[in-house]
Amino acid sequence: MSRHHLAAAAVAAVLFLLSPPPCAADPDDERCLSHLHQSMSDPSGGLRNWTKAAFSAPCEGFFSHLQGVTCNNGRVYKLALPGLSLGGTIPPELSNCTNLQSLDLSANALSGAIPPELSALLNLAVLNLSSNALSGAIPRELARCAYLNVIDLHGNQLSGAIPDELGLLVRLSTLDVSYNRLSGPIPVLLANRTVGTARFNASSFAGNKDLYGYPLPPRRTRGLSVLAIVGIGLGSGLLSLVLSFSAVCLWLRATNRTATTPGDEGKISQLMPDY
Repeated sequence: MSRHHLAAAAVAAVLFLLSPPPCAADPDDERCLSHLHQSMSDPSGGLRNWTKAAFSAPCEGFFSHLQGVTCNNGRVYKLALPGLSLGGTIPPELSNCTNLQSLDLSANALSGAIPPELSALLNLAVLNLSSNALSGAIPRELARCAYLNVIDLHGNQLSGAIPDELGLLVRLSTLDVSYNRLSGPIPVLLANRTVGTARFNASSFAGNKDLYGYPLPPRRTRGLSVLAIVGIGLGSGLLSLVLSFSAVCLWLRATNRTATTPGDEGKISQLMPDY
């Protein structure tokens, strides 16, 4: 073997010995993905390659073995499963994907509450849970995810007030909680005006009939329904009829008393013949 080949082999051996071992699968990611799979139903088969073997090693560097999973340096970086008709609930164990920066479970049939445990995803920048059947309150704990740029929760059945704490997310550039069942005032920090415009416009809050405040238009006073108007009319007519009838009765009684005084009654009895 020539000196050139010997030198090349020696360099390769040294690089191999000095190179770090391949990244082992992170147990937190395995726990996160396995619980997510267990909590969801998959009628369309979109997650057919989500198997136990894949959960144990979902990432190899930047390569992912799972549908909808993006890896970065051996860790789950993005999770995007939109429009797969997935049912079930969002498990709190999803918070074990601690390197997650984007979570998109939109346009499915997920129900139940948004787990407050998602606040442990401190690197999360995008949260899209729109167009599902999620219910309950918006967790105020989400304000702990300081890097959130996008929160899209529109088209669910969320109720209660919008947490004031969400207004503290200074990086938040997109917010959509429209078409839910939210109530109460819009937090001032989310409606804060900058150079004459709102931080978020009315479309971010539309479709929540009991939600009010800027930037939504002023609430209209509710007009009377047709049934209410008919009821008021019938009630007024009946009251007028009763009062009129009572007045006639009182007038007739007063007239009768005037015609039959005690003196007149005596005169009449004297004219009556005896039998």
